[in-house]
Amino acid sequence: MEECGNNNGLPVIFLHGGPGAGCEKDHRRFFNPENYRIILFDQRGCGKSTPHAELNNNNMQLLIKDIESIREHLNINKWVVFGGSWGSTLAIAYSEKHPSKVMRLILRGIFLCRKKDIDWFYQGGASNIFPDYWEKFASVIPKKERNNMLAAYYKKLTSDDELMKMKAAKAWSTWEGRASCLQHNAKVVDQFSNSHVALSLARIECHYFMNNCFMEPNQLLKNVKLLKGINGIIVHGRYDVVCPIDQAFALHDVWPDSRLDIIAEAGHSAHEPGITKALVDATEETFFKLS
Repeated sequence: MEECGNNNGLPVIFLHGGPGAGCEKDHRRFFNPENYRIILFDQRGCGKSTPHAELNNNNMQLLIKDIESIREHLNINKWVVFGGSWGSTLAIAYSEKHPSKVMRLILRGIFLCRKKDIDWFYQGGASNIFPDYWEKFASVIPKKERNNMLAAYYKKLTSDDELMKMKAAKAWSTWEGRASCLQHNAKVVDQFSNSHVALSLARIECHYFMNNCFMEPNQLLKNVKLLKGINGIIVHGRYDVVCPIDQAFALHDVWPDSRLDIIAEAGHSAHEPGITKALVDATEETFFKLS
C-alpha cells in the first residue's frame, strides 16, 4: 500500500486491474494531490505485495477484507472508491458489501465477470477482431486443448516448468496488452509484457477466472440494489474489446444513481487519451461535489 497527496484531503482508494496487474506510478496522476488523500493498493500477489504471483489465500472475499483493513488502519470513515477493469469489479463488490463506507464510485472499463464476459476474451469473440494477436496467444496451447483455453493455460501457469510458465504468462499478458488500445500503444504492450507484471497478471487472472472470480453467477448486477444512494461515474470506451461496452450498459441500466460517459475513439486502457481525460474530470467533479 502507498499513500500520497494531501493527508487532510478527500480520501480515495485506487483499485488496479487484472486481477494481478499491480499499481503503476501514473495511477497517482488521476487525482489532484492538493485535493486528495490517495491510497494505492497492490492486491495480493502483485505489484509490491509478496509473495509475488501467489495463488493461495487469494480470492475476492479476502481482497474485500484487505480493503476494509486498510480503511480501518488509516482511520478513514468513508472514502471514494476508484477502479478500472477488474478494479471496477472489485470496487462494486466491495461497495455492495460495505455501502456505508463509500461516498462515491468512479469506475472505468466495466468488467462484470460473468461467464460470457470471460469467454468473450479467452475463448471466442475478441479473437475475431484481433486474429493475428489471437494466433500468437493460442500458439502456446496444443490445438487439441484449445476448446478450453482457460484450463489449458491454467495447467501451464501452475506448472513446475519455470520456462513454460513464463512463456505462457508472457503470451497471456501480451494478448491483453495488445487488445487494450484502439490504436497501438507500445508503452501499454511493454508494460503488459514485462516479466514481473506478466507472471502475476497471467497466473492470478487465470486463477480467478477458473473460479468464476469467487462470485455467484451475475452477483454484481443482482446485488446492485445495495448501491442505492451511492452516486457513480462510469467511464467506458466505445471500442473496448477487452470488456465490451454492453457490460457498462447493463450496470448503468440497473443502477439509477450512476452516470455513463461513453468515450468515442477509445478502447479499454486507462492510457487512452479520452479515457484519461474523462477520469481526471471525474475526480475533479467528485472533489468539488463532496468537499
